[in-house]
Amino acid sequence: MFCLHPFVSNKWEKEFFLRRKAMSNGDAVLARLFKLWAMVCKLVMDGKRSADQVCDALQAIVDEQQFEAKVKEWVVFYERFFGLELDVSRLKIPEQQQGFDRLIIVAQGMTPQRLFEKCKKLFPTWKWTEKNLDEIITSVRTAQNGAYAVWVRDRVEADEENKNCSANDFSGKGGTETLEERMLHELKYFRETGKHLDVQNWTLCASSRYSDGGVPCADWFSDEFRVYWDRPDRHFSRLRARSAVSQ
Repeated sequence: MFCLHPFVSNKWEKEFFLRRKAMSNGDAVLARLFKLWAMVCKLVMDGKRSADQVCDALQAIVDEQQFEAKVKEWVVFYERFFGLELDVSRLKIPEQQQGFDRLIIVAQGMTPQRLFEKCKKLFPTWKWTEKNLDEIITSVRTAQNGAYAVWVRDRVEADEENKNCSANDFSGKGGTETLEERMLHELKYFRETGKHLDVQNWTLCASSRYSDGGVPCADWFSDEFRVYWDRPDRHFSRLRARSAVSQ
């Protein structure tokens, strides 16, 4: 599933293979790029060459190239952090919404405990329970049957728009980061910057639940990454869910 093709032997072939895999998301990033270029050509052929139309089409091409780069970043991330070859050939990425600029790809096999253990290897961690998180956490989205992706806001602190909202306010909507997504967000941000998320606030992982009905939360406090428990009806200004755009 996460294996390279058996004929991929040297590092140059491997790099080409990874690039090709990163471009193979669903209909394929490359196919969308061709479609966008065709749009520009059609504008020219139809004589519709207004500055706004052409600029919009060209901007879409630039955006697609940036999108391809985001996918490739995750291919490299999983290879380096987990020794996995991320298969994005069947990955469906939701349509991006304005303001949601960070892509999070959850590879198959990423579970709460596995992600917490990876955090533990890279920086100080703490969790409120000694139990295996896989046994007590349920999330509205999982990668049990394959990789998936969400878009979130690219911010250090959890969304101010969601302050003073409890997990119950998001109940059944699935529109916020799960605990798994929050830990991947932490790991990816740490890899990029060497820093941490939520140094002033807490992320309320409202799309996940403990077996007792409590809600997992995460932050960086006293020089350690913490995963802890809170009530589903609790709300205050520094406890904030991170909105997520999912499929």
